[in-house]
Amino acid sequence: MKVILFGNGKISEVAHFYLKNDTDHTVSAICIHNEYLNENSPTFDNLPLVGFNEVQEKYSPDDYYFFCPFSGTNMNKLREKIYNDAKQKGYKFISYISSKANIFTKDIGENCFILEDNTIQFGVKIGNNCVLWSGNHIGHHSTIEDHVFITSHVVISGSSFIGKYSYIGVNACLKDSIVIAPNTLIGMGSVMTKDSEEYGVYVGNPGKMLKKCDDTIKI
Repeated sequence: MKVILFGNGKISEVAHFYLKNDTDHTVSAICIHNEYLNENSPTFDNLPLVGFNEVQEKYSPDDYYFFCPFSGTNMNKLREKIYNDAKQKGYKFISYISSKANIFTKDIGENCFILEDNTIQFGVKIGNNCVLWSGNHIGHHSTIEDHVFITSHVVISGSSFIGKYSYIGVNACLKDSIVIAPNTLIGMGSVMTKDSEEYGVYVGNPGKMLKKCDDTIKI
């Protein structure tokens, strides 16, 4: 498939590497918001740059797929907006699932970016527009809703529920059957033994709510 990749930052550079070396997809161009276009830098990672306003005119949704493996900025709301805006332009989306991940479910949505050494067990459901960086364990019969970002070496035990927009930091550990409310931020190394509250920021072992946040929090 021919793919338009969104973003000219490090995550997009990583995504381009994986798509080039671990899939049959061809990345044809890099798309960014028009205000970030620079006439003196018309390319990124040896690919042409195109403004989001005119991307569908140059790269028709009839011929190209879209991929937006963006960061967790604004509790994943920025990635959600790009995803929804591209969908309104008529694009369909790919997902990238590493050939070196261990996947035992077919219930994974679109525009997901799942890197190497993830173990995703039987019965897991993953929504749309999620990022799972490398080395995570997602236990059996767990549900991850849309627009979630899971960093690296996170352990989510079986039958857990991760609400939409949540962000889970490196080396966090979640007990079985836990319910993580939407918009929860779990700090790195935290051990969650109890359900969370929406927009709660949790740190420590056991994880305790440090404060409430909103979409402006810097991750």
